[in-house]
Amino acid sequence: MSTALVRRPTEEAAVNAASLEVRALPPIQLILADLLAANRLGDRHGVNLCAHLAARAAGEVGE
Repeated sequence: MSTALVRRPTEEAAVNAASLEVRALPPIQLILADLLAANRLGDRHGVNLCAHLAARAAGEVGE
């Protein structure tokens, strides 16, 4: 049995289309509220996602 990767052109097109689309970020107050909620719940993955989103919304990182 071969382990060669199957090429999926529709998947590649979807990823390319999504990378070109500029999405508006939610207000920083909502992001920080979600960050606090994730922290209270002990959701480390949620905290990480919200922290990175907050940094992007605050303009501290390049796009």
